[in-house]
Amino acid sequence: MRARLDSALRAFFLSHSFLEVSTPIRISSPAPETHIDPIPCDGSFLRTSPELQMKQMLCAGYERIFQIGPCFRKNELGRIHREEFSMLEWYECGSDYIGILEFTKKMLENLSFSLTGSPKINYRGQNINLSQDAWETMTVEDAFAEFAEISLEDALKNDRFDEVLSFQIEPAIPKDHPFVLIDYPAEMAAFAKLKDDRSEVAERWELYLGGIEIANTYTELLDSHEYGRRFANSADERAGLGKSTPKFDDAFLHAMSKGMPPCAGSALGLDRLLMILADASSLDEILSPFR
Repeated sequence: MRARLDSALRAFFLSHSFLEVSTPIRISSPAPETHIDPIPCDGSFLRTSPELQMKQMLCAGYERIFQIGPCFRKNELGRIHREEFSMLEWYECGSDYIGILEFTKKMLENLSFSLTGSPKINYRGQNINLSQDAWETMTVEDAFAEFAEISLEDALKNDRFDEVLSFQIEPAIPKDHPFVLIDYPAEMAAFAKLKDDRSEVAERWELYLGGIEIANTYTELLDSHEYGRRFANSADERAGLGKSTPKFDDAFLHAMSKGMPPCAGSALGLDRLLMILADASSLDEILSPFR
């Protein structure tokens, strides 16, 4: 099924004029993120994602690119977490996070037909309809209002955003169709662009299937100075947690200073998607047993 999934993904992207690319797995400087820890590798690091290298390709003139490959994050182990995992990441110039959302709807419906012959799958006794018209989208603010015991504003003020999202909102998310949490607060923007008319909101969404988060998507930030500021903020937050931060990626910041065209990108966890398509209860059932 993994071979068929990879094959179907490549066919879908190639049919939409994307170029498959390959970037280094061992890199000098991963993006500093507060709660994502890179794995050191002989003076360098194993990549936590190919994001910075693929964005340099966008700066160099590539317009539609995708990559399937391994990524690594330290101390991530559980039913749906592994230190080594497979990522699908793609970027499209001239698109935004809404454009990527529509593309993702088509992609998942296509994958379901390719692998199961139907837009509907069964995961742990729950039927999930992957048809494009079955998707539900809800803003983060509305999700806090509907599912949480406190407002988004209070969660941010009391540094409880991740806690409330994990323990109150995610368990309440509908599981019979794809569910998208959209328009994250600026404090949780990561590397997403802020809305032109609402600077307190980032153009970011995350996709859930069967209650499991499988994709994270942005309209991409273009300002190299803002990247530097966000890198510095993450470094400060990591220091406050007693974590070290690798030096910033000067090659990436230099490429960004030369200009990246307006674009959007998404990162999707392939192991989690395969786990759901295969109706497996954990990653143990679908990952290679060879170590």
